[in-house]
Amino acid sequence: MLDYALTLSVVMLIYVLLALALNLQYGFTGLINFGIAGFFGVGAYTSTILTMRAGWPAWLSYPAAMVVAGLIAWPLGKVALRLRDDYLAIVTLGFAEIIRLVLVQEQWLTNGVQGIPGVPQLWPSWSTWQSQVFLLVVLAVSNIGVVLFLRYLTQSPYGRLIQAIRDDEVAVTALGKDPARLKTQVLVTGGAVAGLAGAFFASYMTYIVPDQFVPVVTFYVWMAVIMGGVGRLSGSVAGAVLLVAFLEGSRFLRGVLPGISAEAMASVQIGAVGLVLILFMRWRPEGLFGRRAR
Repeated sequence: MLDYALTLSVVMLIYVLLALALNLQYGFTGLINFGIAGFFGVGAYTSTILTMRAGWPAWLSYPAAMVVAGLIAWPLGKVALRLRDDYLAIVTLGFAEIIRLVLVQEQWLTNGVQGIPGVPQLWPSWSTWQSQVFLLVVLAVSNIGVVLFLRYLTQSPYGRLIQAIRDDEVAVTALGKDPARLKTQVLVTGGAVAGLAGAFFASYMTYIVPDQFVPVVTFYVWMAVIMGGVGRLSGSVAGAVLLVAFLEGSRFLRGVLPGISAEAMASVQIGAVGLVLILFMRWRPEGLFGRRAR
């Protein structure tokens, strides 16, 4: 029971990081990023490769994962952020799929579809239970740090400027600002936070494979942001908690829906998630922390 609670808590906090990254990009700046799973995977593989191939300590690979994920976002932003929002969504979706295919094809580095087993835990000299509890504590502290940083950022003049870009980019341009440069900075910052989430994920799972970073992960993060509240940091936290609680709860549908195979139940679970998302868009389009639709 304690192991189950620990796993739920870790997964929940990882989704909180991903939701915070997406909320900064979409909620505060208006960037439609459908490639959050790609940055997540880059962080996980960067941390894993540095610890297993280069011999770095796990804790030092975390900031490296943030840097690499952020650097990958920079050229993407330079190229894509001058496009319209719908084109940006397509480009980021393609970016995530390219990342996954690279992870599959570059077997000399990533071991391809077989993945990389035996990823070191955050504190390998401790027992598995102690190391996982330590990871949970560090993950919680990291979440608090990211929330405080984003709160400071979004309430600063810089934060008001990126929100102005979200609301009226033409007006910001007329004031002599460069929206593309600011949006690139936000994309890099969000990518770095998603990379940090990937590093934590790799350390906790101790085994990573490209199929863990498929588009459905991006879909789940969007769902967390929409349910919690777009443009609200508290909404990212609440949305991620609600998402994980719902995903875990829907696993027990098989007990009340007899005659459905495990494979079919996965489709039913996705359908149930989509139904909840539709209900939210109908009755609470601003999320739990938003205003009720009139």
